[in-house]
Amino acid sequence: MKIKGLHELMLEQLEDVYDAEHQIVEALPKLAEAAASPELKTAFNDHLAQAHNHIERLEQAFKSLGETPARKTCKGMQGLIQEGDEMLEMDADPAVMDAGLIAAAQRVEHYEMAGYGTLRTYAHLMNHTEAGRLFQQTLEDEEVADKKLSQIATRINVEALN
Repeated sequence: MKIKGLHELMLEQLEDVYDAEHQIVEALPKLAEAAASPELKTAFNDHLAQAHNHIERLEQAFKSLGETPARKTCKGMQGLIQEGDEMLEMDADPAVMDAGLIAAAQRVEHYEMAGYGTLRTYAHLMNHTEAGRLFQQTLEDEEVADKKLSQIATRINVEALN
């Protein structure tokens, strides 16, 4: 498939991120269920609610661009989720499991931040103000989620040492 210009590339990336968010919605309940820390369970459940909002924002972005929402399989997210699933299958003490779940979740957050940052930049370059604003909002949500996971990890990683 030949991509003719930045607008088509942005749409291809948008479809990829849209699929990634749907994959996250399916994966987060498993992480929340496996987490031993109530704080970590809450963080995963909060991010699940946020991911639903992110999907809505992506749909708004598609609409603002005059496009119909479509998904292109995000193989990167598939791989990250598969790594998280492998963590779930390990036999580990609760704190060690939680530390591993945080590591897996932060990989996902960083992947999402890269995608939303790229989309925001493309949108701004092409004067797609509404889409750029929506991508920026979600990028900020992802940054907050990542920081929250880091704060939780500060305590859990110490517990996992013992």
